[in-house]
Amino acid sequence: MINGISINMYLMLSTILFIIGAVGVMARRNTIILFMCIELMLNAVNLLMVAFSTLHNDSNGQVFVFFIMAVAAAEVAVGLAILSMIYRNIKSIDTDLLTKLKN
Repeated sequence: MINGISINMYLMLSTILFIIGAVGVMARRNTIILFMCIELMLNAVNLLMVAFSTLHNDSNGQVFVFFIMAVAAAEVAVGLAILSMIYRNIKSIDTDLLTKLKN
């Protein structure tokens, strides 16, 4: 129990968030929504890692979550830079239209 909430509730919430993110990545073609779904999946894993870290009274998991969030922020910055360059070239952010870049 963590503050009156069992670890199973954290596990279910994290699983639901991860599944929503995975379905969003597979179903959507808008690049911004893809980035948001990937971030949702990363945050689901971070939530679970913090819950287990708190459950076992070990701060290593929480430190690792901090580094994951820093890498995720860098990933978003690079992804948005790439997205802005794609928008300049093809005037759309739809991932289906990226085949034009092969030519």
